[in-house]
Amino acid sequence: MRSMANDLQKNWYSILGAAPTDALQELKQKYQRLVLMFHPDKQKPGLSEEEADLHLQRFIDVDQAWKVLSNEESRRTFDLQLRAHELKQRWPVDACLTVEDMNWDSENECYSYSCRCGGEFHLEKEEAEEEDSVVCCDTCSLSIEVKRST
Repeated sequence: MRSMANDLQKNWYSILGAAPTDALQELKQKYQRLVLMFHPDKQKPGLSEEEADLHLQRFIDVDQAWKVLSNEESRRTFDLQLRAHELKQRWPVDACLTVEDMNWDSENECYSYSCRCGGEFHLEKEEAEEEDSVVCCDTCSLSIEVKRST
């Protein structure tokens, strides 16, 4: 199965012009309308190469959106990841930093960063390698967003 991490880079619902609450039949109708609109065989002959490439990419995205959203299991997984991503976006963060800004704590085998309250922010090595994270202080209610290294 494909990695869902890539799915969060594209919102399959937006690509279809749909909402997470849409029924499968509604998604199918939107998919069919768009796939006909962007199908390479249905393009006007006067289309520039750049426009044709954009239409082809849109066709591929629409097809991929249908593959994800038409399957109950992959749709449920995408919905959960989308919801988690939305919640993370609304999480109030007090600072934004990278893993390089943190200190490696070899005793606890994690990254740490001092909070202004005197507490610590701790980030496990596996979390730092996977994706951006919101980390809460172990003493107060402050939180930081730690961006993955580039």
